[in-house]
Amino acid sequence: MLYVVGIGPGNKGEMTLNAIKAIEASDVIVGYKTYIDLIEDMITDKEVVVNGMRGEVERCSKAVDLASEGKNVAVISSGDPGVYAMSGLVLEIVSSRKLKLEVEIIPGITSANGASASLGAPIMHDHAYISLSDLLTDYDLIKKRLKLAAEGDFVICLFNPKSKGRPTHINDARDILLEHKSEDTVVGIVKNAKRQGEKVTITTLGQMLDHPIDMTTMVVIGNSNTYKYEDFMITPRGYTV
Repeated sequence: MLYVVGIGPGNKGEMTLNAIKAIEASDVIVGYKTYIDLIEDMITDKEVVVNGMRGEVERCSKAVDLASEGKNVAVISSGDPGVYAMSGLVLEIVSSRKLKLEVEIIPGITSANGASASLGAPIMHDHAYISLSDLLTDYDLIKKRLKLAAEGDFVICLFNPKSKGRPTHINDARDILLEHKSEDTVVGIVKNAKRQGEKVTITTLGQMLDHPIDMTTMVVIGNSNTYKYEDFMITPRGYTV
């Protein structure tokens, strides 16, 4: 059996019961070291296979190999395994090898969901997830998606907004969004969503770059109806109140 497990932010209180059960049922735990460290107290009796950043193909291939040998294996993803994570790669490997392997995807809380809860209700209406990482996606395509999402007045959740290797992508994104959104558009910035050290900031599109943003940050850009009240970011669904 091969489980692909979303552990959400990483603390046990934010995991689903199915995620916990899948980890408990597994003989082998496979994952990126940062995510394995988040659940180390749950896997003291398990065989653990760990590697680093950008080792996704090797990691998932090893998990498929072990599951093919008859072991119960859990591939660990932070957030949800189907959102910029491991479930797609695992299934691509299984399908490319034409294996008859039992695979179960265990969903988890995404960083967008966690950040949304900390901000209030920013993604109550139509919204888009866009990653600013161009490691696997052409950067011109990313910019096109930003433009179209802004034209459509979507709430936009920016994953992987800034790293040392691409420090200006967030600047480009802000400039593209300003072509179609007001500089007064409400923006939520959440670092370490639902993790220790969480920091929540509500600002505007015009001022968002005045605040710290990195790879542990979720940036949520509101639509034209999103507003701030007290410490909440609210996007109306359309109800009459």
